[in-house]
Amino acid sequence: MVEISKEQVKHVAHLARLALTDEEVESMTKHLGDIIHYAELLNELETTDVAPTAHVLDLKNVMRKDEPRKWIERDDALKNGPDVKDGQFRVPSILE
Repeated sequence: MVEISKEQVKHVAHLARLALTDEEVESMTKHLGDIIHYAELLNELETTDVAPTAHVLDLKNVMRKDEPRKWIERDDALKNGPDVKDGQFRVPSILE
């Protein structure tokens, strides 16, 4: 079993720019050790017949395929705009 040391906790805290007290280092050493122990227990499971997955749920893409199609002409689209000039929609200025 892999044990985590106080020096490793201090090093990771330094990399994460965390200022830990000695009591917090003690606590984190224990908590991180428990996490590593749990991860090692998962390594003992039999997974030879389990297919790898990217997600635990069987999700499907519900979006339509992105296929090219005929669109309306620019002049027809500009007819819907309240203020049009030089082939473009005019909008109020947002900068002063």
